Amino acid sequence: MDPHLRDLRYFVAVAEELSFTRAAGERLFISQPALSKQIRQLENTLRVRLFERDRRTVSLTPAGAELLPRARRLIAQWEEAEHAVVAAGRDTTLTVGFQTRIGRGLIPAVTTVMADWTLSFRQVSWRDPTAGLARREVDVAIAWLPVPGSGLTWRVVATEERWVALPAGHHLAAHDTIPFAALAGEPFVALPAGPARDFWLATDERTGPARVSAEAETAEEVFEAVASGAGVTLVAAGNAEIYQRDDVVCRPVSGLAPSELAVVWRTDDDRPAIRVFVESCARCFCVTPPPTPAPAR
Repeated sequence: MDPHLRDLRYFVAVAEELSFTRAAGERLFISQPALSKQIRQLENTLRVRLFERDRRTVSLTPAGAELLPRARRLIAQWEEAEHAVVAAGRDTTLTVGFQTRIGRGLIPAVTTVMADWTLSFRQVSWRDPTAGLARREVDVAIAWLPVPGSGLTWRVVATEERWVALPAGHHLAAHDTIPFAALAGEPFVALPAGPARDFWLATDERTGPARVSAEAETAEEVFEAVASGAGVTLVAAGNAEIYQRDDVVCRPVSGLAPSELAVVWRTDDDRPAIRVFVESCARCFCVTPPPTPAPAR
């Protein structure tokens, strides 16, 4: 079978990083075993070794060095073709990624403003911290900061206090507001590894490591884990209302910096549709600050 474009992307990431660990975690947002498996399949398809590996180093073989510039060209040609097709046939269509329910009246308001545009929505697991942007599954995303900085730009559209979700009957549920210090020793339901995990564990406000009792890939999984008594979790104030349920109690938390909801897009995507969507979201929340560029790496 012919290699997929995905296989070439994986190969280029490893070739440029010369590290399966960095390529998997920082570039591709997949597990290292999955990446290693795909590279082995590509090598089997081509019947050559592309990398020399030992416990400490990764290097290109002569065959790998021959493939690298050609793989880059193929990927660039496909992205150019994809951009041209989208520009020609989907100028008024945007796919919007999200990881928690958007709510807050945002989508009805934006849909009204963008009456001539077609918006489709795709929920993306927290396993992908870019909410589908890195893999080009979506055009733009509504996401909670922080997100990976490389290649992405964002604009904050809402700021909300962090609350805590507790199982019904939890001994802290009787408090109107809970100091974070009272939660520091509680077991927490955590997101997958990444910058968002640390933020929602409030790592910066802790004096020691968080006690993680469970991990979840979606908001629905988080609330099910909390309801079952597996642990507690921090949530944005707006999500405390959106995800109301009888077996979970949400309370404000003092001593924490607020959370930020942002519109995020690929820095190199200059299509007018992206600009219109971002400006529409900002107007719906009456937000005027300029976009935040991705930090240099």
